[in-house]
Amino acid sequence: MKNAPLDHASIKILAELQKNGRVSSNELAEKIGMSASPCWRRQKELEENGYILRYTALLDRRKLGLAVVCLLHVSLARHAEGVVEQFEEAMRLRPEVVECYETTGSSDYMVKVVVADMDAYHDFLHNVLVKLNGVAQVNTSVALREVKYETTLPL
Repeated sequence: MKNAPLDHASIKILAELQKNGRVSSNELAEKIGMSASPCWRRQKELEENGYILRYTALLDRRKLGLAVVCLLHVSLARHAEGVVEQFEEAMRLRPEVVECYETTGSSDYMVKVVVADMDAYHDFLHNVLVKLNGVAQVNTSVALREVKYETTLPL
């Protein structure tokens, strides 16, 4: 199964698990038209082969007081040894950074930050980000409204 194209049954398992990661093995098997044991084995293979990375709960950020989403375009002044690695590690370690991508175009990285308010973003920007070695420029866009937020991949 590793690195092989997925068959229809595996894709159906993944699609159902994206909808509800807590579905029981019996219910999952019923939904995709398999018996429970082969479905369970197939799910375990998908986990072992890295198609399923982890199971998680989706939380309502607003109810948790995380009202502000900022999209940052970060440019590094130089790509000297250690600068890129240091920046990427800092992004991995910061809890307010929920996504970080190395990009093409006018900036080096696109970073999605979720915080309680603009004061929290200001603290992150001035006390963390601009103090990192090699950060030359940060252009921030603040999301006014969430039009679409999905975690489900198109299968």
